[in-house]
Amino acid sequence: MSPTVLLVEDDRDLRGTLREALSVEGYRVSSAASLADAHAQLMHARERGGIDLVLLDLGLPDGDGETLLASLRRERNTAVIVISARHSDDPKIRLLDAGADDYLVKPFSLGELLARMRVALRHRGTLVQAAVVRYEQYGVLIDLQAHRVRRDGEDVHLTPTEYKLLARLVRNAGQVVTHRQLLADVWGSEFSEHTHYLRLYMGQLRAKLEADPADPRLLLTETGIGYRLAEPPQSALPEAFPAAPARRPS
Repeated sequence: MSPTVLLVEDDRDLRGTLREALSVEGYRVSSAASLADAHAQLMHARERGGIDLVLLDLGLPDGDGETLLASLRRERNTAVIVISARHSDDPKIRLLDAGADDYLVKPFSLGELLARMRVALRHRGTLVQAAVVRYEQYGVLIDLQAHRVRRDGEDVHLTPTEYKLLARLVRNAGQVVTHRQLLADVWGSEFSEHTHYLRLYMGQLRAKLEADPADPRLLLTETGIGYRLAEPPQSALPEAFPAAPARRPS
């Protein structure tokens, strides 16, 4: 199942951009704009299996994010990466000593953030590979960042569920994704036994993307296990993450 991330950031533009970028990478993201909202999100997540990683801004409207770090360290061993405009050594040292896994100064590149997230999760036993976000093969182009699918130069309309299923396969292109993983990530863990959903939607995707849906070359079946997308191309990540507008240190 994809790692879950809680993004605690009061800058609405940055929060929205980060949430979209992390979703493209395959993370399941919830967000909070305040300490109170973050506590509520953590309580809700606890009932559904918990949060794997918290991205934590410091200057929040109802207090300092440092207090949330202290609370997290008392209750659980969730990975925490601080994302802040405070660049002096004192807050970095204090927060790292207080239990933060990492401290990233704004503005930062998306690639660096993703790499640091993978390291923090790996230290807790969760191995996350860099996701493929652009795929081109057999006349089909899939660009997850642009949210676009084309076949032979023509745009292909997919339903939201078809797109989520295809995106999940793209992010692990060339690798088998099990029935259970696909069902949990696309429909939710409560649907992990409903394999007939997969057969139906894979049939619809093949009809839209394969030259011969009865003899697929792109969307491949691993009998009794799951599905995989054919041999992957290289993925592309944006080189720089956009800087937030000038604002108070946080």
